[in-house]
Amino acid sequence: MIRSLVLALSATVLSSPAFSQVQRQFPQNALRAEAQFGQPPEVTLNGEVWRLAPGARIRAQNNMIVLSGGLMGSRAMVHFTSEVPGDIKDLWILRPEEIALQPWPSTAKEAASWTFDVMAQKWTRP
Repeated sequence: MIRSLVLALSATVLSSPAFSQVQRQFPQNALRAEAQFGQPPEVTLNGEVWRLAPGARIRAQNNMIVLSGGLMGSRAMVHFTSEVPGDIKDLWILRPEEIALQPWPSTAKEAASWTFDVMAQKWTRP
């Protein structure tokens, strides 16, 4: 009886929205953009057309992987990383509290000249 109570309580806690809303850690090379999702594999970031790399990962606000076809026609603020050829490797659709993390670089030039605190997920301009 105690075991089933513990299992039920664990399942409730692990499935709660508060548990799934932990702070996501973005890599230092993640840039911010306003994304418009077009016909896959195209994504427009800050007005510039990009392509999703083969095997690109798109994470929704709940951090679950989503398919680009399901996002077609939608817009969102995102963080993204790109591969050497310029294709998008990883893309995160941001939650409101993540959008509030200001400033966040939108170009590689900005990221190269700013300072990033990985633990606080905070950028500082020079």
